[in-house]
Amino acid sequence: MGRSMTSTNFYASRTAVITGGGRGFGKAFGLALARSGAHAVLVDIDGAVAEQAAAEIRAAGFAATGLGGDVTNEARMAEVMQHAAAFHGGIDILINNAGLHSDEYGQPMFKMGLAKVKRLFEVNVIGVVNCTMQAAPHMRGRAGASIVNISSSAAHMGGSAYGDSKLAVAGLTISFARELGPDGVRVNAISPGLMLTETIAAELPPATKARVKAMQMIDADGKEDDIVEAMMFLTSPQAKFITGETLRVTGGMAAGV
Repeated sequence: MGRSMTSTNFYASRTAVITGGGRGFGKAFGLALARSGAHAVLVDIDGAVAEQAAAEIRAAGFAATGLGGDVTNEARMAEVMQHAAAFHGGIDILINNAGLHSDEYGQPMFKMGLAKVKRLFEVNVIGVVNCTMQAAPHMRGRAGASIVNISSSAAHMGGSAYGDSKLAVAGLTISFARELGPDGVRVNAISPGLMLTETIAAELPPATKARVKAMQMIDADGKEDDIVEAMMFLTSPQAKFITGETLRVTGGMAAGV
């Protein structure tokens, strides 16, 4: 099957690796890519969760594989990328979605302590570096190959270790775009704002939701689909001249120059 950038089914016979793919945005990314024709390889630190998510995608009639692995583990991510590359002779899409973002890691640095701060940066920053480095040899020279990193609106607002880790992701996006550009691999990022997934909607205090919405320029709730659609655009031929960019999907909350 052809691999033309102008193919009517761009994603057919392509392999997409999604880290943090067992749940949340990662699972949604995998389903959207698989539904479009790609083989979605869901990678999660909880292998059972990754395989369950992949099984659900397969039950819907699409191609998916679940693999366990910590994104900070160099040897394991090398194995994961090698495994993924075997399906269609390489890797076409990498979504660096895995990250620590719970309330536990949203505390002030002095409250978290050095060990937690180091773990936060190890997963959110070094994890992106590791997975990109392990995937790149399987992506070079493949028409339309691209990487999408998941940053955060917190990266553009300052004041937290979590935001700083995601600011580093935005910086890495430019660095890797420059390094991989000659090999035909585009690298972009998405900074989601407050996205009212079922879990967040159930847990978020109404006062917090109201405060964040007051900062937005669009009076609407951000949805999971908003991030999925942004990812699909950035991996598509429509974005073929876009690289090194971080797309803010925040309803205007984190707008800036």
